Amino acid sequence: MITLTNADAALKDYYLDAVSQQLNDGISPFFNAIEKTTQYVYGKNAKIALVKGNLNRIITGAEDGDIPDSAGNKYYDVTLPLKNIYGSIAVTDKALRASQDSSGAFVNLLNAEMEGLVSDAKANFARMLFGDGNGNLAAIVEVTGTKVRLTNIKSWYSGLLVDIANEEGTAADVEGLTVASVDSATCTITFDKTVSNLEDYVGRYISVSGAYGKELCGLAGVFDYQNIYGFDKTKEKFFDPYVKRYNSVSADDIINAIEEIEERGGKVRMILCSHSVRNTIASLFKDSKMIASDDIKGGYTSVFVNEVPVYADRFCPSDRIYLLNPEDFVLCQLCDWEWMEDEGGRILSKVPGKAAYTATLVKYAELICKRPFAQGMLQAYPV
Repeated sequence: MITLTNADAALKDYYLDAVSQQLNDGISPFFNAIEKTTQYVYGKNAKIALVKGNLNRIITGAEDGDIPDSAGNKYYDVTLPLKNIYGSIAVTDKALRASQDSSGAFVNLLNAEMEGLVSDAKANFARMLFGDGNGNLAAIVEVTGTKVRLTNIKSWYSGLLVDIANEEGTAADVEGLTVASVDSATCTITFDKTVSNLEDYVGRYISVSGAYGKELCGLAGVFDYQNIYGFDKTKEKFFDPYVKRYNSVSADDIINAIEEIEERGGKVRMILCSHSVRNTIASLFKDSKMIASDDIKGGYTSVFVNEVPVYADRFCPSDRIYLLNPEDFVLCQLCDWEWMEDEGGRILSKVPGKAAYTATLVKYAELICKRPFAQGMLQAYPV
């Protein structure tokens, strides 16, 4: 007979390992390649000393002279709060009782909930890898009546709860808007209610509602702001990545970017872009420097430019090409995915005022780039 006790046991002993494996291995090639560790976690924060480097560790001197003084590494101390990442499933009391005498029905019930949780978690984690920590999804390009044209429409769906952010993209000017419809062909959305003076917000970001400062600091956080991890890029070039604009990307743009990053002491090991841009890159290099291949890690298909894999990611903005070394990134995490438990160690808990039970999967983590200057981005000029 199915009870809350053995339902808890199933979630803990069977589903947790399966879900963790899917979330750790199935999010994206970039996520697969970065380090995940508890090494840099202290209390509620991620603390890491980024090595600035020093050229005086290896020194030369006269055969019979004094040994010259050397200098050790120089460091930038970075401390960031771990972000709280949650995912929940819900089971109604009626559904639970209906499956009490059938283990198969109960398994089907949990499987459906877990599939939805994994799908949502994968999508949101993959989206955050390209974000700036504030949940910014796209900028408003044009307003025509009730229709809002955006810079991209990749993460959108009807029912999505969003805000219109302030000019800095770090807080809400208009809160709690529900997306009523999405038109991928015209890259437009409509809201479920009228927004006063909507045309005044052209150029503003539309963001996941209430997400400001609560999401992972992804690639946009590394490339888009003057300040990163509390350091000013104009004063500390260590934090200033390579960025170049283009009108129509060329083979020379990509090769030059790879070489410029190597001149900085970096090494490009992965290129990330949208599907359409990857097709363009494949076309640019079809005669000489590109070969098609299946990447054996994670089962992702890629093409190669000068032996660097080019991956298409549906959450990568279509106006950007990232040239990265995933070995320079680390996901600092307090723990792997875990179920929240109450004082009695129970995972499924009753929802107050509802005939339902819920279970919450948690992860406390932050993404840090250990060498921002050694990463690169090619970005298209606005159309």
